[in-house]
Amino acid sequence: MAGIGPAPFAGMILADLGATVIRIDPPKRPGIGADLMGRGKRAIAIDAKKPGAAELIARIVERSAILIEGFRPGVMERLGLGPLELMTVNPRLIYGRMTGWGQEGPKAARSGHDINYISMSGVLGSIGDQVHGPSIPLNLVGDFGGGGMLLVSGVLAALIESHRTGQGQVVDAAMVDGSLLLMTMIYSMFQEGGWSSGPGGNLLDGGAPFYRTYLTKDDRWVAVGALEPQFFHDLVELLGLGDRFNVNNQYDHRRWPEMRIAFEERFLSRTRAEWESLFSQSDACVTPVLTMAEALEHPFHEERSSFVKVGQLRQPAPAPRFGHYRSEDRQLGRELVYDSAGILTEIGVGQDEVDTLLAQELVIE
Repeated sequence: MAGIGPAPFAGMILADLGATVIRIDPPKRPGIGADLMGRGKRAIAIDAKKPGAAELIARIVERSAILIEGFRPGVMERLGLGPLELMTVNPRLIYGRMTGWGQEGPKAARSGHDINYISMSGVLGSIGDQVHGPSIPLNLVGDFGGGGMLLVSGVLAALIESHRTGQGQVVDAAMVDGSLLLMTMIYSMFQEGGWSSGPGGNLLDGGAPFYRTYLTKDDRWVAVGALEPQFFHDLVELLGLGDRFNVNNQYDHRRWPEMRIAFEERFLSRTRAEWESLFSQSDACVTPVLTMAEALEHPFHEERSSFVKVGQLRQPAPAPRFGHYRSEDRQLGRELVYDSAGILTEIGVGQDEVDTLLAQELVIE
């Protein structure tokens, strides 16, 4: 069922993995976010509020393995398309439900967006610094990492089980749950005393001088991730600071302010390109902070074919990579195709009925 954000992202991943994905649109085409993640899919527009729409959608679902919807709890039920109705038609159906707050609970019926879900899971309060406050990590943690990807893993696991049991089930994927799940290691470190409650003072949130970003001479940035002792050794040697800092004082928090200032001064002495060249053959874990425009053209991504052309746009290529796939299989980049007639034919609708559905504007070309 067409939507924005995590549900269409999940459908895109499934299409990338080889699934036949049909997107059921409302009469008016969904927003830009859905179309940008429409690659590999076919679409049919059905007015779900018209009489007969639920029965028509059920005929599509009858031949489907998985249904994905991203509405608030109760919307699909009001359309006559809830799990009870559709799993009666298709007992093996995996019914994937994508919400922010889950199907049940005190906020289930409330609205929200990525920023709200990650604020309640402790993610947002753990990113940023004490001066400027929380820093918003785009909508990657709630919508996509803790949402769409969680839904994909859930429906695929349920699909495997359905092959064993012959029964489908509902998969309740909530972004607040998924973003919490992504915080498992951080919550463990916090409860063990290895993580402070405030942002900006910890190992992985920019508090450690050897795990943060630094400004360069040309007002660009580099990222430093030299956590392990051997990587830290390479870092300070190439920075020319090996006489002041070493693996014995790397994790001495009392030295971190001095270390950070020394790193800041040293990185300001050269351009980003100079630092990239210097560190390119080392294990110091220093890389340029690329803009999206730079990433699109960077030799690293060109060599790996990291982007695929979809229509007039370049998008990140399907991932992960499979040993049985040819490299060109990842580069097909098929655009979303509206195929109402083809989809209706596949579910056994004759031409006369197709004409009637179009005349009634139940199906829109």
